[in-house]
Amino acid sequence: MSTLAGKTLIMSGGSRGIGEAIALRAAADGANVALIAKTTEPHPKLPGTIHTAARAVEEAGGQALPIVGDIRDDEAVAAAVERTAEQFGGIDVVVNNASAIDLTPSESIGMKRYDLMQDINCRGSFLLSRTAIPHLRRAANPHILTLSPPISLDEKWFTAGHLAYSIAKYSMSLVTVGLAAELREDGIAANSLWPRTTIDTAAIRNVVGAELANKSRTPEIMADSAYVIVTKLSSEVTGNFFIDDEVLAAEGVTDLAKYRLCEREEDLQLDFWVEPA
Repeated sequence: MSTLAGKTLIMSGGSRGIGEAIALRAAADGANVALIAKTTEPHPKLPGTIHTAARAVEEAGGQALPIVGDIRDDEAVAAAVERTAEQFGGIDVVVNNASAIDLTPSESIGMKRYDLMQDINCRGSFLLSRTAIPHLRRAANPHILTLSPPISLDEKWFTAGHLAYSIAKYSMSLVTVGLAAELREDGIAANSLWPRTTIDTAAIRNVVGAELANKSRTPEIMADSAYVIVTKLSSEVTGNFFIDDEVLAAEGVTDLAKYRLCEREEDLQLDFWVEPA
């Protein structure tokens, strides 16, 4: 596969940031993109809504289907999947992009916040993926792509003051491990993608630290990496934990300056759960 022309993606989130960038890259090929998100009104700290993202998809050359819904709601997700398949004739790619972040240490984090991260990150990824399986089985090159990190049991990734968040993100990665094994004989690929460095998103600016924005790469590096993954043959690429710059390097793209917001590569900030290249 070398194009997403005429293919249909369904994505959780996508109103802004990495999700929107992935949607726009697919749209540039003429893909159909269904976005499931709750953001219908602009927020001072969260630019973009599901409607502005849908317009951007259309302007980029794709067909957009904005679906206002909660990824935690079983019935809403089932309805979104059926609506997407009905409108576009099937589903080829699932992108689990929606994610909640809270870096409060274990002693202080409220269990409602803990549950929110588990419900959106892990349960939401599992729910959207499993609901779309019947449609993916009928697709020519079906992929499930989850934005979650490679799993490491090194305690440093759990003792940095964000255990609850680590559990939630690693739970998404476990969805990839299990679905890859379970769906391999169906030819449905399940992979995860994670950035080497911090990415300039609302989460970085509002939660992790605004000062990191200028030490980050742009969302487009994740979009280009995701594109490479989901245009490969699903029968040959599954069960992987990809890092964005490694994906591009394998395709011969080693000059990443266009994605960098700082002057030098050495000034980039590593993201959680990754080591230097």
